[in-house]
Amino acid sequence: MLAAALFGNLAADVVSHADITRLDAFLANWFHGHKNSAWTGPMLFITNTHDVLGVSLMASALGLYFYLNKARYWLICLILAVPGGQLLNVLLKYIFQRARPSFDEPLLTLSTYSFPSGHTLGATVFYGLLAAYLVCVVPRWRMRILVVVGACAMVALVALSRVYLGAHYLSDVLAAMVEGCGWLAVCITSCSTLRRQRAARITE
Repeated sequence: MLAAALFGNLAADVVSHADITRLDAFLANWFHGHKNSAWTGPMLFITNTHDVLGVSLMASALGLYFYLNKARYWLICLILAVPGGQLLNVLLKYIFQRARPSFDEPLLTLSTYSFPSGHTLGATVFYGLLAAYLVCVVPRWRMRILVVVGACAMVALVALSRVYLGAHYLSDVLAAMVEGCGWLAVCITSCSTLRRQRAARITE
């Protein structure tokens, strides 16, 4: 519910051209004006490995791990979260139809809509689900903290790469983060409820 509220506020600010859109334009122009070839390669690598194909391949590998380890509820959650999140993001893009940042000499040229960021959504859902699973199975709390910090860092890197390369505005990646968190919460809660209900039937 919190994620949905945050997304709604961001979407309303973007549609009404509120203050965040001026920050969007400032940051987009700043990154474009300070682009450095030393950073462009790593940013392109990060962004290219987290497109639809990249996230799908990583999700497939994680799904195979869940299948081999008989973690069927986590597998169901993964199947719902990653493809479902990508479809939801495409729907939202066509609802808002926000144009991408435009520059005379862009690093990337894309014809699809900008809000929210699909790469950031995919990273949020995938790394969020992976972190949730590891937090449940890793016994030491210090390792759990490292897992959560690592997942957040990966999502932040993907988001930064999209803004750095001029593919998205700041509000696009922020909206994708809260969208991904909300969708992931729905998927994990649904699968957890299903697991508890089936466990209760077995014990009756």
